[in-house]
Amino acid sequence: MSQSLATHPDRLLPADPGTRSIARALLERVQDLPIISPHGHVDAAVIEQNTPFPDPAALLVTPDHYVTRLIHASGVPLDALQPQAGARNVWRTFCQAWPLFDGTASGYWLRTQFESVFGWQGELSAESADASFDAISAKLAEPGFRPRELFKDFNIEVLATTDDPLDSLDSHRALAADPSFHGRVVPTFRPDAYINIAHPEWAANVERLISETSDGGTGYRGYVTALENRRRYFVDHGAVSADHGVRTPATLKLDLAEAEALFNKARSGQATAQDRDAFEAHMMYQMARMSVEDGLVMTIHPGSYRNHHQPTFQAFGADTGHDIPVATNYTEAVRPLLQDFGTAKDFHLVLFTLDETVFSRELAPLAGFYPSVYIGAPWWFLDAPDAMLRFRSAVTETAGFSRSSGFIDDTRAFCSIPARHDASRRIEASFLARLVAEHRISEDRAHELIVDVVDSSPRRVFKL
Repeated sequence: MSQSLATHPDRLLPADPGTRSIARALLERVQDLPIISPHGHVDAAVIEQNTPFPDPAALLVTPDHYVTRLIHASGVPLDALQPQAGARNVWRTFCQAWPLFDGTASGYWLRTQFESVFGWQGELSAESADASFDAISAKLAEPGFRPRELFKDFNIEVLATTDDPLDSLDSHRALAADPSFHGRVVPTFRPDAYINIAHPEWAANVERLISETSDGGTGYRGYVTALENRRRYFVDHGAVSADHGVRTPATLKLDLAEAEALFNKARSGQATAQDRDAFEAHMMYQMARMSVEDGLVMTIHPGSYRNHHQPTFQAFGADTGHDIPVATNYTEAVRPLLQDFGTAKDFHLVLFTLDETVFSRELAPLAGFYPSVYIGAPWWFLDAPDAMLRFRSAVTETAGFSRSSGFIDDTRAFCSIPARHDASRRIEASFLARLVAEHRISEDRAHELIVDVVDSSPRRVFKL
């Protein structure tokens, strides 16, 4: 019987036998290190309450826009992938579409999960749909397959969630106080819906923010005070970073009167598109100022055209597979922020992109000068094997290895976390093995570097 693709020991390693041998040794050095996940979207309540996972379709298909978007592209209506279609029917549709995932990152992660996590060793197909559904359902029903048990089995040490500024963080508090839980689940401050005036709930969010957390302040000043207070609340509950999902990474320093005027125009519904962009850019500057003061790492995730297909958004809502990357400019965009905070002591600014062209042109040079700037790992459309190799090639010659964030899984799919981190470790081993084979670094130094990239970098960059 041929070796399974999902468990082949040389998956993602170099094809050249000599280089592959070096990569194998490097991978062995880090294969069993704990998982550090400093940015992701798993709900802390799922772990705190140890909630059983639902059926295979609800766990692996319906909520995963990587999966649904590609099936939709083949002509399958999204209705057929929604819960109301019935779990078994959704799974059958997915299994019939399984060949579409050959060569994709999603296919790689899923194949690994099916065998390594769920114990399904057969090939998915229309014919095996019911058998695989039943096998995975049986696994999900096992007591040892609850989130807390998997957290331990996956060897996760730190898992960061992404949270609304007004979240109570009750689940994080409960986990931190639970002596039976030995992992670390930390919240992340995500203020997009309170900063982006174009957000449909911005006005309501701001009213609630000011009324509940501004210490009696009003207007723009009360708004800023409230954001500062909530950030401190997050710090007190274990947060290490504040994340910003913005359309562009623009930053702008306004004086108090200008900021107040824009804020008041927005609250009255009179803000123009230009006003909205200026206010968001100014608030990004303010977020950097706050990070310098309270120590939260500032991460910026720009460059996505959200909800590109309005009919799909209206029918199914956001995060349903039709967010599309756009070109991003960083050098001018973050200059106002970096002029004042780029060399500030202990300020960490992690810059992500969906535009690969800026890795070598802008991000590596910025991180190669500013002590505050770190290069965010490839994410979303770019956290795929070939894209991760392109990332390393693009940034290393300018910024080396020390200026990158370490791997970011950025996932809502809890069961995919070990597969994603394993893929990253294999890619790092492959890249370093090539440098050794080309006599650009020594093998001893490569063994030090891979530990730094996999384990030390995320701890250092995210102040863990």
